Amino acid sequence: MQISVLIVEDEPAIIELLAANLKHAGMHPLPARDVTVASALIAEVLPDLIVLDWMLPGVSGLQFMRQLRADFRTRDVPVIMLTARDEEQDRVDGLEAGADDYLAKPFSPKELVARIKAVLRRRAPQLTDDAVTIGRLTLDPATRRLFVKDDDAELLVHLGPTEFKLLHFFMTHPERVHSRTLVLDQVWGDHVFIEERTIDVHIKRLRAALKPVGYDAIIETVRGSGYRLSREPQPRRMEKAA
Repeated sequence: MQISVLIVEDEPAIIELLAANLKHAGMHPLPARDVTVASALIAEVLPDLIVLDWMLPGVSGLQFMRQLRADFRTRDVPVIMLTARDEEQDRVDGLEAGADDYLAKPFSPKELVARIKAVLRRRAPQLTDDAVTIGRLTLDPATRRLFVKDDDAELLVHLGPTEFKLLHFFMTHPERVHSRTLVLDQVWGDHVFIEERTIDVHIKRLRAALKPVGYDAIIETVRGSGYRLSREPQPRRMEKAA
């Protein structure tokens, strides 16, 4: 899944430089010259991360940062602030307003890309290609494969694209109870309009795919709240082929 990065910056040369480096890193840049354009883009599709300049025409980046954190829809979107202001109090103000990281100008585009990846690993691990292991299950987003360790062998578990994304999200956020609305936003995107009960269908398919390897109970239903993945599942005995 390609990571979308909203760049809110009023200097065309910097936007062009950042966009080129993000594309080279396999990300999808969304340029915005001011807060008005940025807000319109966010209203259409929520980005995975925002690179936000402090000094913007009209509404400042710091003001916009506070607006983002006050809005239920955008409060959890990771934000890296870019600014020529490098005094200690400026860094404190940016971080206290809700920024996840702070990079002073002039900066290295390669360092920014590295910081974007670091923030995503911390805040949105389901967007990275890092393999994740829970129990005997290992999910590898880079190869789109799920393996289960059986004695000295690794068996491949076949999942549909949506079930793979669901399991990836759950495995990167274990032991937390996730509402259907949250799962819908994180896996399908908040711009996609489908019935919440559709999630139940895909959960059922995921459990069916995991049943032969004894992990169908790893996704627990929390009545009235949603779903949870257990970090320490107690797998059943694997089904043996006839």
